[in-house]
Amino acid sequence: MATFVYKSDALRGQGWARVFAQRAPQIDFRIWPDIGEAADVHWLAAWEPPADLATRFPALRALFSTGAGVDQFDHRLLPPELPLIRMIEPGITEGMVEYVCHAALDLHRDMPAYRRQQALQQWQPLPVRPAAKRRIGVLGLGELGRAVLQRLALFGFDVAGWSRSAHTVPGIVCHHGPDGLDALLARSDILVCLLPLTAETRGLLDARLLARLPAGASLIHVGRGPQLDADALRRALDAGHLAEAVLDVCDPEPLPAGHPLWAHPRVRITPHIASMTRPETAAHAVLDNLQRLADGQPPLGLVDRGRGY
Repeated sequence: MATFVYKSDALRGQGWARVFAQRAPQIDFRIWPDIGEAADVHWLAAWEPPADLATRFPALRALFSTGAGVDQFDHRLLPPELPLIRMIEPGITEGMVEYVCHAALDLHRDMPAYRRQQALQQWQPLPVRPAAKRRIGVLGLGELGRAVLQRLALFGFDVAGWSRSAHTVPGIVCHHGPDGLDALLARSDILVCLLPLTAETRGLLDARLLARLPAGASLIHVGRGPQLDADALRRALDAGHLAEAVLDVCDPEPLPAGHPLWAHPRVRITPHIASMTRPETAAHAVLDNLQRLADGQPPLGLVDRGRGY
């Protein structure tokens, strides 16, 4: 019997096990470190695979990431012919949409300022700006970026997106390439980073990029921690060029005790919880991809090793 091994949080793995038992009882589903016979393992789902992947599982047919990203994998250690598949499932998408919309609305309605006023026992209404007058730009036009843009548009925000290559999203203005990045930054009162971590995006949110945002802009960072220059962000906030920042990712994670961003009055930090894989919907997505592989079709979320996502 072909074996599927799940190597991540064991409690969440129980949810996967129930779905596999219902939909694919012919597959021997196991939770790490119980792998059964290594030679029978055809599929592995992991956040971090074992270092000896190639030798431990000689019959491995596909490697699934249990999250939306794959930057945690050392691609040099993976067999080049092995399909690497990132997680695309409704739970991840809905979680990210909820988080970004909450953060954007919080910033749009000046809630950070009201929280600071409350701490000082101040009662001072601020002018209300219509959503149509608030420009939101999203870096990244993948599955998550498109879903976020379409939901933000329902609130009436003036939204636009950017990606490295040209994309089309119905009803959304899309920019691409270096010139398109300049155009997006110049019109973003709130900038949302949803880019994958690659060599090109590492350190992208630096002083030069932040300076190209309009004065008084805010940042919502839900990509990956190493994309942001934390010192550059702090300087931009302290100088008044940026108004607020919402960070769900940082570098390192967690931030060390005493890091300046922990206590910064214009920074809100959450512990990388914007979007999480939901066990049941994730297991269904993986089983759908196993069927696609069996049918000779490319799986959803197949990673282009050259691009890194």
